[in-house]
Amino acid sequence: MAGTRGEFSSRLGFILAASGSAVGLGNIWGFPTQAASNGGAAFLLMYLLMAFLLAYPALMAELIIGRHAKANIVTALRQVSGNGLTRFIGSLTGFAGIITASLILAFYGIVAGWMIAFAAAPVAETVGAEGLASWLTDFGNERNLVFMLIFMLITSLIISGGVRNGIEKWSSRLMPMLLIILMGLIGYVLTLPGAMEGVKVYLLPDFSRSFNFQLIVNALGQAFFSLSLGVGTMLIYGSYISKKENIASLGRAITLIDIGIAALAGMLIIPAMYVAQHNGVEIFDAGGKLIAEDTLIFTVLPALFDTMGSTGVVIGFAFFVLMTIAALTSSISMLEAPVSYVCEVHGLSRRASSFLVSGTIAVISVLIALNFGDLFGLVINLTTRYAQPLLGLMLCIFAGWIWHRHQVLAEIKAGFEQAEQSLFWRIWPVYIRYVCPVAILTVFGQKVLG
Repeated sequence: MAGTRGEFSSRLGFILAASGSAVGLGNIWGFPTQAASNGGAAFLLMYLLMAFLLAYPALMAELIIGRHAKANIVTALRQVSGNGLTRFIGSLTGFAGIITASLILAFYGIVAGWMIAFAAAPVAETVGAEGLASWLTDFGNERNLVFMLIFMLITSLIISGGVRNGIEKWSSRLMPMLLIILMGLIGYVLTLPGAMEGVKVYLLPDFSRSFNFQLIVNALGQAFFSLSLGVGTMLIYGSYISKKENIASLGRAITLIDIGIAALAGMLIIPAMYVAQHNGVEIFDAGGKLIAEDTLIFTVLPALFDTMGSTGVVIGFAFFVLMTIAALTSSISMLEAPVSYVCEVHGLSRRASSFLVSGTIAVISVLIALNFGDLFGLVINLTTRYAQPLLGLMLCIFAGWIWHRHQVLAEIKAGFEQAEQSLFWRIWPVYIRYVCPVAILTVFGQKVLG
């Protein structure tokens, strides 16, 4: 199975691919404003704590199940379920994961298309095509559909190359590019007037809020969702890991890189917002909160770039290329989840599966784009607020309660012979059985009840 399915050729290849899956748009625009609005470094410290105490164990559940089964999420959960009712529940959970990943990619593709369009706008301005630049940055069905289709085509072409020649090859190129652009932008922004005020907001902790329940829940939710947990993307990547690898250390490396890039994104976005304020751009909403998410990315920061003259054209281009790369590394894993199922269960070639699945998702994206006001927010809420945490809960239950404990240990020991005597094995089974489900239900309850 492993030979026909493919495997990552190296430890680094897997780490870059899995880290790319974890590092998405939520890290670049979601984490920084969450931190700034929740006590600065107090939120950052709590996020670090939650990532390792709760998100890392849930990540390990997916990786271990995936490597043991060497299969797509549906087949994998059937394998660890035994027989009868649990096997049926495993199938339902797997299908729900595939559907959820596909729906997330359907709206994600629209947003990623915006990133490509905004990256192209400075180029159009440079060559004097002001009308084209305006079309690229103005919201409209035609623009939304064109760039969504471009993004989906790029994603499907990468996936059609397989594990080594597609996922690993492009992740190994895109992740270093992302880090280089991110570090370069941070270095430049920190030289601008107003940046140090943003650094203080971001890095000086308000310890009075450290143990605020809402802050803790927000930090836990950010850690859980930033690692792409719940929809089987990490499970399918885990299925491509060699049995020789120490899977626990791989999980730690992914968590560290995800945390590191989120923290670096904060060092870019928050100082940039205060540079914008220094240049006369409004960065607070009517309620006095920092402007976040799409308004931040598509209104506040472009307004900042406009105040920077010719330099702003270069910086704006680099920033939206950064955002496009972050979107692409995540979309690759989201598409791989359904493609792997179609390949393995229905026997289609990888190329045919890639274009069939991406084409189907693109049709859903078209429906969302043409009914934006009614469907866009609805699909986001259904997938990220409801389905993703519940699926994450189910994966913890499968790893902690349904799959036999000695089989779990045997899988970990495949690349880590001393696992049974390790601190990881003394703590992880308890976490995955009791702590992670309670934590996920807490986040779910908070999101549902507000």
